[in-house]
Amino acid sequence: MISQSKNSAPLNRTIRLTKEDEKKFSPFLKSFKSSAALEDIENKIINQNLFEVLSFLPQQFVDLLFIDPPYNLNKKFSGNSFRKKSISEYEEWLESWFIKLIPLLKPGASVYFCSDWQTSVSVFNVLNKYLKVRNRITWEREKGRGSTKNWKNCQEDIWFCTVSDKYYFNADAVKLKRRVLAPYRDENKNPKDWNTEEKINYRLTHPSNIWTDLTVPFWSMPENTEHPTQKPEKLLAKIILASSRKGDFVFDPFFGAGTSLVVAKKLDRKFCGVEIEKKYALLTLKRLEFADKDKSIQGYSDSVFWERNTFQIQKKRNNSKSSDKKSE
Repeated sequence: MISQSKNSAPLNRTIRLTKEDEKKFSPFLKSFKSSAALEDIENKIINQNLFEVLSFLPQQFVDLLFIDPPYNLNKKFSGNSFRKKSISEYEEWLESWFIKLIPLLKPGASVYFCSDWQTSVSVFNVLNKYLKVRNRITWEREKGRGSTKNWKNCQEDIWFCTVSDKYYFNADAVKLKRRVLAPYRDENKNPKDWNTEEKINYRLTHPSNIWTDLTVPFWSMPENTEHPTQKPEKLLAKIILASSRKGDFVFDPFFGAGTSLVVAKKLDRKFCGVEIEKKYALLTLKRLEFADKDKSIQGYSDSVFWERNTFQIQKKRNNSKSSDKKSE
């Protein structure tokens, strides 16, 4: 279960577990065989089969539900396996556990549900029965091999839903800072809705349902783990900032490498998640400990999301400008 030590490249920052980590974090894993109170699960990691624990969780405690379930693919991971089902069977499987999540949601809760192109319709059909479907976010997952007989698949969907028409959404918290390629000017030829910073033009843009500014975690990123389908922290930060307030409760029933919970902690939200794999539950506890010391999120700074590969450019320019002032 625990990764063996490897001779990593000097810049490889992948978070791995050691035997010492297992001894250190195992006592903090939770499981339940009877009803749990809110204080029993707040900021806790549940290492248990979702089907076993759902009936023990308190009702109406969730402000934001993030769901990233197994996609309809043949997969083996850590001794467990998921076999591809027919479309109708997969839809039935989704509904079998999703209906048990509904009582956990507050009346003003929001739900974000991940899928790939093959499962997106099935997910919509289930969500549309029980929630108000608001939008479908498509994000560019720029990773994986190409194909010679088909278009390379580099996108995934996230369905945005709410329990009711009364819900929280903060568009200002998730604006994206983009480079201006064709700037607008007013009648006096002054910049309109954009500003100039060190000869590079930027403007804040409202969030759309197409996300092309994300980087899938890889070996040189400090958030990277050995989990095969890890979501970027920046992706979760967008969702959490848009659809929850500080102190709200974020719940993830398939948390995997724990990105949703780590980002919730970094952004001062309460959290809880369920994960059947002990390895990933322990890995998440290790990441949560790191989050106590470092709350940074790659691509998010000064309360603004930066377009991919532009924040570091500006950071270097600001550092250079600061150094020049010191030398004067």
